[in-house]
Amino acid sequence: MDTTQLLLTVVLTITTIFLVIVGIQLIFILRDFRRLLKKVNSIVDELEKAGVSLEHGFSEINGFLSGIKVLFRIINTFHHKKNGKSSR
Repeated sequence: MDTTQLLLTVVLTITTIFLVIVGIQLIFILRDFRRLLKKVNSIVDELEKAGVSLEHGFSEINGFLSGIKVLFRIINTFHHKKNGKSSR
């Protein structure tokens, strides 16, 4: 073997080893990124559940307040009729 072939073989061997190391590191990084995405997804799901619960609570409060408003209207109507006044 002459020096050019020897140098080319050494360079290709070093490059191959370097690329294998980089590939293994890339696999580890992608695996960690996948774990991170799973955690973020579970956090987003929990926040969505909390938002739905909060929305449900607000709708119940709104319904309760609407019921109170209707109750006051009924009381007001009976009060006007009792006093002999007409609301028309």
